[in-house]
Amino acid sequence: MTEVSIVRLEPADARWVAERIAEAFLVLDATRWLVPDEAKREAVLAGQFEIVVSHALRHGLVFGTTDRAGVAVWLPSVGDPLPEPEDYDARLAAACGEWTPRFAHLDELFATHHPHADHHHLALLAVRPDRQGTGVGSALLRHHHAWLDANGIPAYLEASSESNRVLYARHGYQESEPFRLPDGTPFWPMWREPRTD
Repeated sequence: MTEVSIVRLEPADARWVAERIAEAFLVLDATRWLVPDEAKREAVLAGQFEIVVSHALRHGLVFGTTDRAGVAVWLPSVGDPLPEPEDYDARLAAACGEWTPRFAHLDELFATHHPHADHHHLALLAVRPDRQGTGVGSALLRHHHAWLDANGIPAYLEASSESNRVLYARHGYQESEPFRLPDGTPFWPMWREPRTD
């Protein structure tokens, strides 16, 4: 396993981060439901992820490996809620076109199941397909977990696949009952208490 160097990213990085996430998420059942048209899926996903990433670059924390193999998008949910992304509905419609209602439905599911206690939300974690399983995702998790542990702050995420559930469980996340897309595809809410050891 090679050493992974991680940096905090800047607003100018939004597009490549969104494209990295879209590329990594193509294999997920959820993205097949969100954008049934395989030819358009990656571009639509990148457009939607760019909205989320740009928002996190302003109001949260986005980390990437220096070789751009992996990225982690964190949104703090501590104290007052974050504002919504600017012009979200219009930007979502522009990015997602005919599939906008599916993305809106997923947003509603996420909002319904989101915990109220203070935490940092791992909104997105993605690793380039040819680097998955090499420790990049774990390095990104450990990077921010160290800060969360030092500050006594829990973490939350929604795992979108069995392999993701296993990865996050290894890093201390406990899963709850899954919620599902209309086609039955599950998301597992997972919560991590800060470690004190």
